[in-house]
Amino acid sequence: MASDAPVYNIEDYQEVKEGQATILFPKRNEVFYNPVQQFNRDMSIAGIKTWRDIMKEEKMGRYNKSTRPGKVAPKTTIKILEALAASGLRSVRYAKEIDGIDYILTNDLLADAVESIKRNVHFNGLSQDLVRANQGDAVSVMYAQRDTDRFDVVDLDPYGSAAPFIDAAIQAVNKGGLICVTCTDLAILASNNHPETCFAKYGGSPLRSEFGHELALRLVINSLQQAANRHKRYIEPLLSCSIDFYVRIFVRVHDKPILVKDVASKTGLVYHCKSCSDFTTQTFGHQEKGKGDMIKYTVSDGPTVGQRCGSCGSRQEIGGPCWLGPLHNKDFVQRMYDSVKQGTPKVFGTQPRMEGMLKVILEELNDVPFHYSLPQLCAAVRASSPPLAKINSAILNAGYRVSGSHTKQSSIKTDAPSHVVWDIIRAHVKEAGRSTKIVEGSTADKILAKDITTDINFKTHKDANPESRRIKLVRYQINPEKNWGPKARHTETPKKGNKGAAKRKQAEPKEEQPTEEEPKKPKTAEE
Repeated sequence: MASDAPVYNIEDYQEVKEGQATILFPKRNEVFYNPVQQFNRDMSIAGIKTWRDIMKEEKMGRYNKSTRPGKVAPKTTIKILEALAASGLRSVRYAKEIDGIDYILTNDLLADAVESIKRNVHFNGLSQDLVRANQGDAVSVMYAQRDTDRFDVVDLDPYGSAAPFIDAAIQAVNKGGLICVTCTDLAILASNNHPETCFAKYGGSPLRSEFGHELALRLVINSLQQAANRHKRYIEPLLSCSIDFYVRIFVRVHDKPILVKDVASKTGLVYHCKSCSDFTTQTFGHQEKGKGDMIKYTVSDGPTVGQRCGSCGSRQEIGGPCWLGPLHNKDFVQRMYDSVKQGTPKVFGTQPRMEGMLKVILEELNDVPFHYSLPQLCAAVRASSPPLAKINSAILNAGYRVSGSHTKQSSIKTDAPSHVVWDIIRAHVKEAGRSTKIVEGSTADKILAKDITTDINFKTHKDANPESRRIKLVRYQINPEKNWGPKARHTETPKKGNKGAAKRKQAEPKEEQPTEEEPKKPKTAEE
């Protein structure tokens, strides 16, 4: 696939160094590079390395157990597709920082982008056989590979939603392969501004709620899972991250039709109270143990909630369908965390933040969907927020588990029933004193009017303060820079006679942009 070196004038470009790559960006065009996305690329390199090591171990394990005569050593090099590559920065970093790559197909629809990819591959001294620039429609490229030479890793990092590319990606990846997905349309996924648009794209309705960003992750995972199930494939979430203005999800694709049967019992709805933010989940399916090792699958009983919230009597809204199973594979995250921790900032420029996020994710309760927010719980009863460790201690002392969530500061993820959580809040109000501004019949009045039926003990519990906080990791990122949201979409330089096409490219719907509320600088009360 070798070709002549691209011709360019170095004076027309500025050099930007990230990781081991140095990329040339046109001085006349600033939209190609977003430094805030370095964290995305750093996490992706660490994630692909971790998956690659696991894949190698599995292949060698099967090889060593095999007694087949004349057995051939397994191939452990990997093929990567970057479906929407823009400047090629991500592919160049992959080529220079990940060992054991067969080749990377670096694809983009725009001719300008493909020229940029070739230029940056050449400037970084990489072979065009290793990083193969390709101009084409991403979906067509992926479908072309589905029955022949599938990729081991498919990376989807579009401007906006990955929804149009999901089905093709599921079919283009090898058995046991990795799909890395970015969606930046949190204005759609994490609010109720356009529920009809979210449903059309992802097959589920979002909610403007304290757990809105976790629901965004679960909506995207459900979309991936449903696409996989149609082809008798099953996706396993390895790591699901809510980051700045986007979500980044790493899933492994398995050719195990038997696992597809489990999906209904891990998929369902969430009912959310619009006044007090209480919530309840409901799966579509249920598993029962049959004779021997047999599992019987049944439809879940329902409804699990009434029209009115059991805590305050207000109306409830429905979110989903969404994935209600684990968001992460904790063994995978632990290996990734250990690898990042052993590195240096020279390896990953965003290493402190990587360690912090991965550690908080390791501490998350992985079998509990959604979370409360301490400020919201206290706001519902018009009370000041106590230290988070006090509430965590009460939950632990009552015999339940509790953790935070990486998706929101001051979050409370627990397997305690909601009435226990509210009993703890009632006990706190009883200690601190009820607000004189509470109106009779209001949400706060209805919640506080109920008797406390749980034995509440606020004595400090040894596990109430997570390790990530004790060792002072970067747990929740503040705004990294001024005007740090997604940059404008790159458009191809208009060619003579092609101005209309350029205008059409620029006339994209504005719904992909995050709202002003997504996200704000987090409060620091927890710390």
